[in-house]
Amino acid sequence: MGSIQSQMKTIKEELARIEATGSAGAGLVEATVSGEFLVKKISISEAAMQMEDKTALEVLITSAVNDAVSKAKALTEEKSRQVLQNIERKG
Repeated sequence: MGSIQSQMKTIKEELARIEATGSAGAGLVEATVSGEFLVKKISISEAAMQMEDKTALEVLITSAVNDAVSKAKALTEEKSRQVLQNIERKG
């Protein structure tokens, strides 16, 4: 079995490769976050830009980011389990 440091490095590398995209308002706003929960991209449709309602746009952006974070969390939990299982099998 490898050292705990090398195992943690493997997990961190795997998580860094994860990206999850969330959306709000039937796709008016999309957000992509990494497995490290960093926002990578925000996409705002032309229709959302024409809404002329700052508060509504803020709510859509917040909802899209929260959706992406929720998806990224689920993906990182699953990937962490897979990596740990692989490490245990090799050990």
